[in-house]
Amino acid sequence: MTKTFNVTADCKPDEHYMVRLDRRLSEIKKLIDDGKYFRINRARQYGKTTTLRALNRYLQKEYYVVSMDFQTFGAGEFENENRFAHSFGRTFLRMFKRNQLSWSDELRSIAACLEKLSSVETSDLRLQRLFENLSDICGACDKPIVLMIDEVDSATNNQVFLDFLAQLRAYYIDRDVQATFQSVILSGVYDVKNIRRKIRPEDEHRVNSPWNTHDGNEENENMFSFDDCPWGHREEAPYDIATDFNIDMSFSQDEIAGMLAEYEADHHTAMDVRLLSQLLYDYTSGYPFLVSRLCKLMDEEISRMDSFGSKSSAWTIDGFHEAVKWLLTEKNTLFESLIGKLTNYPELNSMLESLLFTGKTIVYNADNSAIDNATMFGFIKNDHGTVSIANRIFEMRLYNLYLSSSKLQEQNIYKASLEDKNQFIAGGHLNMRFILEKFVIHYNDLYGDRNEAFLEEEGRKLFLLYLRPIINGTGNYYIESRTRGLRRTDVIVDYRGEQYVIEMKIWHGEEYNNRGEKQLVQYLDDYHQNKGFLVSFNFNKKKQSGVHEIVVGDKMLIEAVV
Repeated sequence: MTKTFNVTADCKPDEHYMVRLDRRLSEIKKLIDDGKYFRINRARQYGKTTTLRALNRYLQKEYYVVSMDFQTFGAGEFENENRFAHSFGRTFLRMFKRNQLSWSDELRSIAACLEKLSSVETSDLRLQRLFENLSDICGACDKPIVLMIDEVDSATNNQVFLDFLAQLRAYYIDRDVQATFQSVILSGVYDVKNIRRKIRPEDEHRVNSPWNTHDGNEENENMFSFDDCPWGHREEAPYDIATDFNIDMSFSQDEIAGMLAEYEADHHTAMDVRLLSQLLYDYTSGYPFLVSRLCKLMDEEISRMDSFGSKSSAWTIDGFHEAVKWLLTEKNTLFESLIGKLTNYPELNSMLESLLFTGKTIVYNADNSAIDNATMFGFIKNDHGTVSIANRIFEMRLYNLYLSSSKLQEQNIYKASLEDKNQFIAGGHLNMRFILEKFVIHYNDLYGDRNEAFLEEEGRKLFLLYLRPIINGTGNYYIESRTRGLRRTDVIVDYRGEQYVIEMKIWHGEEYNNRGEKQLVQYLDDYHQNKGFLVSFNFNKKKQSGVHEIVVGDKMLIEAVV
């Protein structure tokens, strides 16, 4: 069977090219050996299901594994406690029997009892009796049982779901006095300790959320809210016993290189494995779906384009950038999910837009709901105590989204770019100096009388808005995260395999006399460039606007002052 890169459902070792999971499986097993109850909460398509299924195989020698998926439970299964208990009991037994079991008479009798209770729909099987039977099964087994529940946040009847979690917690806490599971693993996007954000959207309309408490439909009026919590105050929901799960599930550059080496052994493309793995990591920060999707595009789509025509041509720097362009313009389930969250959570949307365009530093505070949500959904990460977009792909996709809004495209600077854009390409190369010259003219004509506050909020946005139509469809740009700040931002433009480093600065007082050319020169060295560009927003009324050259060592800097 010919292996492929997979971006749907779980990855299977015999069918798909995969990174090796040994490191994270070993680390997860340590938690299980210690009898931990923990949650694996990661963004969508982050490899959670693939990891759980690999973990199932990894544990077989020492444990009986019961791996369940709440996504397979229909809405009716959560209609009431009795129906849920029947469904859970049947599913548990079916998954339990997939193990190579050593059946004692006691175990066989207990399992038969639960099977009978679960199969007779008229029986009054409640959660308490269900867990009593589960406890008896755990006690009768010759190996400890590990319970894994995937998509745990996809349950649709909140009262039953929360009652189940409360029972599960109680049995785990009492494991010293009664038999129970060796370890419990709950996997999903939402952290169940914060599940009220999904259940209780307050007065906001939530898009595509199965947890709406009110949508104008009377059938939903009786759905559970935390005001009705059986344990009292909504802040006392019993979800705080889980061990922190700090295992990195992103792909490292070395893991990506190992996957590419396996592909190269099969296809002999003569790719530079180290270079391609570095590019994949730099653009995705190891986000599993994004890595696999870019690989799949190079393998199956870019290699068939007339301009490439072979796998050998596709697995190159040019092929990689073509795959990035493809990815940034396609609709896929990950991007649709992320963009939907911007509608569902306006405060998250505002924070991301501010982060991208103003350059202001946002201190990472997990108690801030917008920051916590953005982290949970995979938009951002904690970068040494400050908020940073999770990866370049997300950043470019968000820039494209915000800059394509009808409001921004009504801006005169955008209309000017549309009129100018055909002037800047010569022989397939981007004339960045000419772009800066025209931007200075338009900016001074349109915004020259604006105040300092306007520049701080809008300056970067206006330059990117002018730049986007010029490179759209052929090139991309992203912000160099190391230089994002209130005073300075570096934009890296990729256009037909060429890179342009553009520093944007807002100048105040003496800072204008200390331009920071040395810092820019350092980044030019990082990107192996001899020419760099500066856009300086200067408040000094005596400034000399326009474009001029600065020579620093062996580097040529082209500065545009507005």
